[in-house]
Amino acid sequence: MRKAELSLSALVIIMVCFLGSCAVIEKGAGVLGDTGTISARDRDAITKTSKVVRKTFADINEEEEYYIGRAVAALILSRYPVYNNTALNQYINYVGNGVVFYSDRPETYAGYHFLILDTEEINALAAPGGFIFITKGLLRRCKDEEMLACILAHEVGHVSAKHGLKSIKKSRLIDAFKILGEEALQRYGPEELAQLTEIFEDVLGDIVEKLIERGYDRKYEYEADKLGVRFAVNTGYNPGGLADFLQTMVDDASKVSGKGWFKTHPSAEDRIERVSKEIVSLKSIPPPESVRTQRYKRSIKSLK
Repeated sequence: MRKAELSLSALVIIMVCFLGSCAVIEKGAGVLGDTGTISARDRDAITKTSKVVRKTFADINEEEEYYIGRAVAALILSRYPVYNNTALNQYINYVGNGVVFYSDRPETYAGYHFLILDTEEINALAAPGGFIFITKGLLRRCKDEEMLACILAHEVGHVSAKHGLKSIKKSRLIDAFKILGEEALQRYGPEELAQLTEIFEDVLGDIVEKLIERGYDRKYEYEADKLGVRFAVNTGYNPGGLADFLQTMVDDASKVSGKGWFKTHPSAEDRIERVSKEIVSLKSIPPPESVRTQRYKRSIKSLK
């Protein structure tokens, strides 16, 4: 009986997730309760859960976005260690926050945080709230600060446009499972509650899989490229650095295809064409500065 009750409640949550009709679910729960198909407590739990699910599809505020991003960042860091190089991490934050200042979203709840991951995979990740990661492998592919700044500007574009939230908003069913768990505490044993906990953890894991294994949707990548070009120019960087990096990825594709960046980003050739058109449309393009290249070379020397 317990498992049947649990399955019924879980089914209702899934229906809400896919149909998005909380009012219908609440009405249905009332009918099932009135006819004795489910208990009054189950009816109340389903109604309460449905209201929480409805809340999860509302706009997420800055503070909530930060805590979602922090949880995602923690899981990313459980997979990849931080590169222990204080000076280089400070330099990345210097360049990154310079771009942030001239972006469409220069402030978040707790600011932007840039961190180097100790892996030779070629990748960069942007989690909600301003948590941005770049790998050692990607840094090795950068030839100058223009290229680095453009890559970081692309990631800032993801945060600025809230692509992370748009990708994971449905995963906020986590609140619904919390409520279901609270309602079930007095009736379900350790085994059932362990199953709920596992589901709860899987939801958060799915968010990380989206970033690391599948990447953002193609339309979000294109938008981040467009924003990145503009943010780079606003900061005084030559946006050609992004096209140059993408060309590097084209050249490397045959060597490391299917890994890291190549798994999570659309075709580099297609992006080069789009980025080039975006650059041509600009009225003024800052030229590369040798002082930045020298600064980059000094900083990158410590990369091991």
